[in-house]
Amino acid sequence: MLIGGTDTTSILVEWALAELMKNPSIMRKVQFEVREALKWKKNVDHNDIQNLKYLKLIVKETLRLHPPGPLAIPRESIEEIAINGYVIPNKRIILMNLYAMGRDPEYWRDTEKFIPNRFNNYVDNDVDDVKMIKGSSNVPMEFLGFGFGKRVCPGMLFATASSELTLARLLYHFDWKLPNGMNPEDLDMIEGFGAAATRKN
Repeated sequence: MLIGGTDTTSILVEWALAELMKNPSIMRKVQFEVREALKWKKNVDHNDIQNLKYLKLIVKETLRLHPPGPLAIPRESIEEIAINGYVIPNKRIILMNLYAMGRDPEYWRDTEKFIPNRFNNYVDNDVDDVKMIKGSSNVPMEFLGFGFGKRVCPGMLFATASSELTLARLLYHFDWKLPNGMNPEDLDMIEGFGAAATRKN
């Protein structure tokens, strides 16, 4: 579990930094939040990131666009059921495509754009990761970066805390920019093929 959690967390952090470098105004905003909140600290720890609301939006939006595990862990149906006119027989293996759900225009506007503020309502209304585990009805079902309910990813809280802390430290201590005057729109954002959705290049 620890190995799986660190791999997916590093993928999430890498995608978040790539999206921030591709969107310099968002990078400036989150870096300002982090640096204002942690002013003069030499070390950043878990307690310091609790009030970094915009950073939390960055992590959620990165998960929507780039879920480290694009296909949820397979499930087996326990009875025949009809969903939206499709009949799923008993004892069938079912896969959920989290990647496609995060880009479904029926639920998300500007699906290919990195817009952290789309999650503002969920943070402001205290729809947090613990409520996702418990299966709160307030949680948007179209956002299932870690799964949902009693079958949620067991490493969700670890991954969220680790990625937020890592991003806070990287944004607090370093200035990030693309090399050799590269334009943000030229940054390669192609996903690699595999069980985990890493950056291809």
